[in-house]
Amino acid sequence: MPECIHGLEIPLCDICYPKTPPPKVAVVRAPRVSAPRLAGAVKTSRTSIDPARQRVYHVTHIRNLEGILDTGAISADTPPVVDLSADLTRELRLTAEVAPGSSVAQHVPFYLAPSAALWDDLRRGADDETRWSAAARSAASADFVVLVTTVALLGEGAVIADGDAAATFTRFATGDELGRALTRLHDSEGLDAAEVLVPSAVPYDTIQLIGVANDRVRDRVRELTSTKVAVYPPWFIAEL
Repeated sequence: MPECIHGLEIPLCDICYPKTPPPKVAVVRAPRVSAPRLAGAVKTSRTSIDPARQRVYHVTHIRNLEGILDTGAISADTPPVVDLSADLTRELRLTAEVAPGSSVAQHVPFYLAPSAALWDDLRRGADDETRWSAAARSAASADFVVLVTTVALLGEGAVIADGDAAATFTRFATGDELGRALTRLHDSEGLDAAEVLVPSAVPYDTIQLIGVANDRVRDRVRELTSTKVAVYPPWFIAEL
């Protein structure tokens, strides 16, 4: 597929090909149904979201990338060189369960959008000392890389959380529910808060793209891996 000067597929680059506002349409209230919905979701006529097309984003410090490449996987069990989480965050994710006997901390996290709320908080400076480590607070947004793949490539064990995975009222979707959960999140304001969790580890060869902030980081990453690397500054700028 043709690419723009930033290394992204042409439809994905908001700089070269800015999106035009969608036309306004009349909102029609859908009939009430008994199927459960994710918190905050609204009913619309949106076409179902295909997990094979839904991109997901794993944010990590560039100093963690070499370890990922050495082991061939993003692993929930391997302590990173640069740990972004504060002690309280690690404790909460260790005690919160995705399923009985399976904690959030035993999963590799991804975001459903490059505008994810936690990633935005991190690139703003990670001021919350209860959530972020000192290393996270001292890092610049250009010190991070974004590993991109799709929900489908994460495998059958992938789980979608409709909010912070360690929060009390967060709900999880698995298996055949993934497509419906994605659709509900796209139809609500919850997409930026959601997480996708993968038990244990994600093989590195499922990563399709690495997003970086500038040419210097791109050159550094290309020395480590042959995976496609794209310079895309908007992913590294805090939301206004």
